[in-house]
This record gives sequence, structure tokens and C-alpha cells, in this order.
Amino acid sequence: MARSKKVSYIYVPSQIINSLSSSSLQSLLVSPKKSSRSSSKFFYFLFKNPRFWFLALFLFGFIAMLKMGFNLDPLIPFSQNPCGITQSQGIIPTGSLSSLVEVKEDGEKSEFWEQPDGMGYRPCLEFSREYKETSPEIVKDRTKYLMVVVSGGMNQQRNQIVDAVVIARILGAALVVPILQVNVIWGDESEFSDIFDMEHFKRVLADDVRIVSSLPSTHLMSRPVEEKRTPLHVSPQWIRARYLKRLRREGVLLLRGLDSRLSKDLPSDLQKLRCKVAFHALRFSQPILELGNNMAERMRSKGPYLALHLRMEKDVWVRTGCLPGLSSQYDEIINNERKLRPELLTARSNMTYHERKLAGLCPLNALEVTRLLKALGAPKSARIYWAGGRPFGGEEALLPLTREFPNFYNKEDLALPGELEPFSKKASFMAAIDYIVCEKSDIFMPSHGGNMGHAIQGHRAYAGHKKYITPNKRKMIPYFLNSPLPEAEFNRVIMELHRDSLGQPELRTSKAGRDVTKYPVPECMCNSTSSTDSAL
Repeated sequence: MARSKKVSYIYVPSQIINSLSSSSLQSLLVSPKKSSRSSSKFFYFLFKNPRFWFLALFLFGFIAMLKMGFNLDPLIPFSQNPCGITQSQGIIPTGSLSSLVEVKEDGEKSEFWEQPDGMGYRPCLEFSREYKETSPEIVKDRTKYLMVVVSGGMNQQRNQIVDAVVIARILGAALVVPILQVNVIWGDESEFSDIFDMEHFKRVLADDVRIVSSLPSTHLMSRPVEEKRTPLHVSPQWIRARYLKRLRREGVLLLRGLDSRLSKDLPSDLQKLRCKVAFHALRFSQPILELGNNMAERMRSKGPYLALHLRMEKDVWVRTGCLPGLSSQYDEIINNERKLRPELLTARSNMTYHERKLAGLCPLNALEVTRLLKALGAPKSARIYWAGGRPFGGEEALLPLTREFPNFYNKEDLALPGELEPFSKKASFMAAIDYIVCEKSDIFMPSHGGNMGHAIQGHRAYAGHKKYITPNKRKMIPYFLNSPLPEAEFNRVIMELHRDSLGQPELRTSKAGRDVTKYPVPECMCNSTSSTDSAL
């Protein structure tokens, strides 16, 4: 029986076939069993034929395109923004942060991404027996109501809301959901429920203070006791003596301007309540959480990232009595603005700019931030998210950072087309987005102090002491201004100055007047050696 002849097939696009002559096709299909002489003629003809090279190039390009196609995410449009990547659903747990280290080109791991030793501290908000026993009576009370109007930016309002809850507890009153004062600078008319999850706020604090959305009908006609200017750092005893008698008589107390009015040194239970409000009850509203988490995931998609809070806006330079250092022209603009409006100067007016700089009272400019990050070991490939308002001087003010660290983004860079447009005139919403992305970063560093930096410092500590770089401006600035040291020695000195400023646990009680929401140890966090309190 004759053996069947084995036939082989290859796929060639019809466009190529149509372009080839019949003789060319015949030469491509010559049997491999021909004589070596025929084979030689075949290959000679093949390699001399330009159509063969066209076919080979076409197939090579086609295969390369297929390979690229498999590596592309079909859900993400092409964009100049390299961060527009797939939004995964999960958030990387805090516990895995220490394993997120960047590998250098020589294979060594960068120490820059290593997390500080948290010494086993964890949240623990176990209230005293007395606090728990008095809670039911306070929550059931229907005679006393506290109303508060909070002002300033979003982070300043957060601080005042925390203190409002504590004051309501001190007075044994129900708290009406705080009113957010319209910001005259940004024109933001957001309400509490626009920024924060109101139902979550009520639910978390249900055993501590009764939260109501509005005054009940029984108190609508009451004439509230109004206090426009509470003194700074008042104690619980002062609050009771000042307001309790009148509150019982009138039924409603209205407080304004609560910023830094309540003492930072309170009894342990009230400090724990502060932490409970700041770290548990004040959760952002769902639209903010969703967008903020998406932004954080876009930053994290290719590994760890650093977040910076840059304070380089024009009003910051005016208020601090400092100069941006861009050029004599820019410095002159700031000086003239300060002369026209001397009331804006919040720094010590008897100090010169140079004295303020040496005292560590000035924000770091972009060049100083760049030198500090390089000295601390930040790799050039580090992905950086920056939060803050438009720098005075625009993109020119950021050039030292963008030249040294090209992977440099803010929320506008990360956002998909039209994603931020509905919130463009809502400064509090935008600040909340920055807060989320910064809080979730592997490393955070502010260029200057302020409400946001302090809030994030406490939040990161409470989340397990995630790395937080506190620039030691007073000690490092002399080296920045005039240092004959070689780069390696300069970097060693700067690294040593910040050895203990990387977010390690620090006791609030080691210095009077510290805010527990910035230093939650020891009142709100404990380890196996300090306490056996249970976590919230």
C-alpha cells in the first residue's frame, strides 16, 4: 500500500500572496528532499529576491505587535501620563510595607524604602470603667445640645471637629453635626456630609456622644448661648465652669473658632476619645474615598512611592516671612506683598529672613527638598506624589525636583480625563484626595509644618508607624547654605541628622503640649510591654 504523502501548510496573508509571482510561490514550496544542488539554487534565489525580505519583515513586525498587544492593558487609554494604569480593588496591607523595597541596578536593595521599627505598638482604646459607666446617661440626655461652626481648610476643620466631640462629652451634651464655615478664600460651600461619612461618624461615636443631624423641634426656638472666642488651651474644668450652668438653662450652646482652644493635655479617657474621633470616626465620604484610593493605587502600581507635601504657595512665603529663593525678581515680589499687607506675617516679626531660615522656620524650597531626598538615599527612579497648592513661580519652582526625579506626579497628572472636573471648585474635596494618597504612601515628608502634616504624622503612626521624614531644618540648613564638604560626607552628615526623624514611636508625654492625634503613644497605642489593653 502506497504511503500517503505528508503535506505541510504555512499561513501567509493574502496581500503578500497576491504580490508574489507564480514562480516565486513555486520556489517557496520546493520539497526539502530535492538534491543539495537544487537546494543551493533555491536559497540563492530566495535571498536575492526582495519579496522574500518584505515577507520576512512583515512576519517579524506582525509577531512583535502581537507580543506588545499581550503586554498592554486594554482597559487603559494611551496617555502621556505613565500612571494611568489598572485600578486594582485591594489596598496593600500596612504590614507588607517593609517588604516593598526598590532594587538598584546593581541588584542591591535601597535602604530608602525600609520602614522604621514600630516596637510592636498597636492601637488600643480601652476606656476606664468610670467612663463606660457614665456613657449611657450622657447618650440618653435630651436636654443639652452643642452646636459648633468650624473654619479654615479641611485639615484645620478636622482638628476642630475632634475637639467639638470632646467638648460635647465634657458637657454631657448631644453634638449637632458640625457646620463647615464657607471659606472666603476658596469659596468652598461643602457641608459635613460632602466631605465625611456622616452615618459612620454617628455610628462609631454612638457609645460616647450622641450625634444628631439638627436641633430637635423642642429646641428650635431656644436662644443659644454663643461664645465667639474661647481662650487658648482651656481645661475641662474651665469648660464646665464657663458653660454648663448656662447650657442647662438655655439648652443650646453655640461655639465658633475652636482651633487650639482645648488643652492638649487632657485626662486619659478624653485623649483616647480624641484618637477615636480622628482615626476611626472621621472617615471621608464614599466619593472621596473611591477616588483617593484609585489615585493611591495608580501610584503604587509599579512599586513603593514617596509623598511630599510642598508648601511653596505665594501666601506661604508672605506669611512665614521667608523668600522662595528662585531669583531676586521673585524675592522682590514677596517682599513688596509683605510690606503692603504686614498683618499677614505670622512668623516672628522681629527676625530677619536669614535668622528665620537658620532657626528652621522657613519652608524648604524645591532645591532643598531635592538635596535632602538625595542625601537620604532616594533613588532617581523613585515615584513621587506631591500635594499642595500651585507653587509661586509655577513649574520653574519645581525644576530641581522634576530634573532629579522624573517620576513626579500630582492628582491632576494621575486623574483620568474629566475625573476631577466635578470637584474643581471644592478645595476641601481636593485636600481630602491629597490626604488619602499621602497617608497611603510608603514614605511621607512635608516641606514645612502645618495641619495636614501633623494630621498625617499621627495617622501614619496609628497605622503602625509608617515612615515619616521630619526635616531637621534647624540643624541641616547651615550645611545647605555653606558646606565645603564633599558630596559623600555631606550625605553622611544629613543622614545622621535624620537618624531619629523617620517616624519611629515617640512618647507624647515626653514633651508637654503635644497633640495626641500627632503623637498617639502612649494614650492610644500600646505594646506587649506597656499594656494589655484591647484594640478598638
